Amino acid sequence: MSLDSATVRRIAKLARIRVGDEEVETLRGELNAILGYVEQLAQVNVDGIEPLSGGAQMALRSRQDVQTDGGIVEQILANAPDREGQFFAVPKVVE
Repeated sequence: MSLDSATVRRIAKLARIRVGDEEVETLRGELNAILGYVEQLAQVNVDGIEPLSGGAQMALRSRQDVQTDGGIVEQILANAPDREGQFFAVPKVVE
């Protein structure tokens, strides 16, 4: 499917997007590329694949919840304007 300039202007009007005459050809090319990709997806064989109504039906992989300092303390504090030991030094804000 290929869009013409009039269709691009109509889509822009329906989407309430102001499109200048110089932008129509750029948008036409981009929309045609998107529609080409959608047509390519329509050719994929999905026989026997159950549709999902959401990601809640999938089980998430878990990892160990381990607390670390990241191992790059010196690299992080290299950008600090002032530091005290392994911490950022900031001015006192509460009297």
